[in-house]
Amino acid sequence: MMDTKTKEALDHARAAVQELHGAISDAAAKRTGATKADLEAVPLKAKAVIASIKSSVGVQNATAKKRLAEAVTELEAASKHAADGVKSTGKDFQVAVRQTLADARASAQKVSEAVAAGRSA
Repeated sequence: MMDTKTKEALDHARAAVQELHGAISDAAAKRTGATKADLEAVPLKAKAVIASIKSSVGVQNATAKKRLAEAVTELEAASKHAADGVKSTGKDFQVAVRQTLADARASAQKVSEAVAAGRSA
């Protein structure tokens, strides 16, 4: 069973990644679509979420550790796609928004899997 501090760190990481995913999703769903300003904020937010996830490395469960590492990889990809999107226009911009959203969604899923694995240990 995981200690309270680790559980709280995992719960915080999950909330942070879900918040990031929500912000990207909201931006993408705007009637006029996401703006470059929306994407410019993603790398900074992703960096903060990565720091939150890395603070959870005290997790003893190997599956949870693996899922957290995968979540970080997905967030790094989201950050890269967002940065690419800021530099692009038109269809390339929309593709970058969709890739950023998909990466954030995958990261949220991996963190949720880590939480579940930690609780079942």
